[in-house]
Amino acid sequence: MSLAPEQVILEFERVAFTYQRDHDFIKDLTFSIANGEFIGLLGANGSGKSTILKLASGILAPSHGSIKLWGKPLQSYKNKDKAKLLCYLPQLLDINIPFKVWELVGMGLYPYDILPEMTVTESLEKRRAFLAMTLLQGAGLVLLDEPLANLDIKYQIEIMRLLRELQDKKHISVIMALHDINMAFQFERVMVIKDGRIAGMGNPEIVLSEDLIKEAFDVSVDMKRHGSVFMK
Repeated sequence: MSLAPEQVILEFERVAFTYQRDHDFIKDLTFSIANGEFIGLLGANGSGKSTILKLASGILAPSHGSIKLWGKPLQSYKNKDKAKLLCYLPQLLDINIPFKVWELVGMGLYPYDILPEMTVTESLEKRRAFLAMTLLQGAGLVLLDEPLANLDIKYQIEIMRLLRELQDKKHISVIMALHDINMAFQFERVMVIKDGRIAGMGNPEIVLSEDLIKEAFDVSVDMKRHGSVFMK
């Protein structure tokens, strides 16, 4: 798929979502993601990050507002067509599923009648089973729900390098949920979520002020040079 560098691929327009009647969990959310962007979705546990990714993937449907993927309503896509455009890796993975690693990774080929350029072997060399499955799918938009959680720093760096490589070579867009404030400075743009709303969005060096971090995480920090954050 050949895309213009600034083409909008995902657009939320006044999106709301509720788990309980008469109480919106996601509130009036409006933002857009352009082709090739590397976005960090930052917020405390329970702020709404996972729900936003599920809305973006089509797993959940908004109670109000609209979500567009490549200019078309997200819910208008058939599952197989949508899977060619975006892939979603949830935070909680069922490690007891009855598949071998090779079979699991091969599921990334599900949307295709003709195999994409990346082979199963190449994908396996990149990352462990679930991430390899996601990458093999070959979609232009990758939604990742805290893939760095509970990983050693070695593997956190490995994942970030891999995603950067894919962004550079294939111009994919990435939206990654995380709660590590220091890691947020590795992204081109961050979206800070507080109680289902956008508390701040933009370059992390500019957006992640001590006041905003206090608001979003209820913790006081000292901001140092080069994007280092220390607890007070």
